Amino acid sequence: MIAKRRWLIRLLAALMVVGVASAARFNTVIIDPGHGGRDKGAYWGGVRESHLNLKVARDLEALFKKRGIRTVMTRRSDVFVSLGRRAAIANRYRSAVFVSIHFNAHTRTSIKGAETFYWGRTGRVMAGAIQRRLAPRLQVKNRGIHRRGFTVMMKTRCPAVLVECGFISNPRERRRCVTRWYQQTAARAIYDGLMACR
Repeated sequence: MIAKRRWLIRLLAALMVVGVASAARFNTVIIDPGHGGRDKGAYWGGVRESHLNLKVARDLEALFKKRGIRTVMTRRSDVFVSLGRRAAIANRYRSAVFVSIHFNAHTRTSIKGAETFYWGRTGRVMAGAIQRRLAPRLQVKNRGIHRRGFTVMMKTRCPAVLVECGFISNPRERRRCVTRWYQQTAARAIYDGLMACR
């Protein structure tokens, strides 16, 4: 009886995971390089977050295009795009997911690591899949996943996540964040995480 109950619990848990994961199926990826233009985001040691965000976003776009998956960028150059406009762009598409790319900063320069934020049930699945790959591959502290009501995600109707790839306020991490290896590795981790949910 106990064995049968355990088997039933495992089956129900598996079905729940499959149901949530299948809700993340998509044929379009909305890639949102955070900040831009007059909104430079974090700025430390001569490094502008908005520029790093765009570099990772372009690398991520290239990976999806190579796979034949449609991508939409909320910005392609150093221009300002409002949060509402970013969500409006995403809301034009069905069967889509939204991923916002960022780098972090804190007044305490010892703080470091990568983390992923989500909004909604499917967003949580996506965030977990990304974060499990992001921190180990970048070889940074795993700061986990967190539910946050960021405007750009709350106004987006499709499943949404916001990825913080590292702290540019931390001198050592900043030196790594500006390298092409770091940016390409972050993009690949995000890509692999999203593809695992498809």
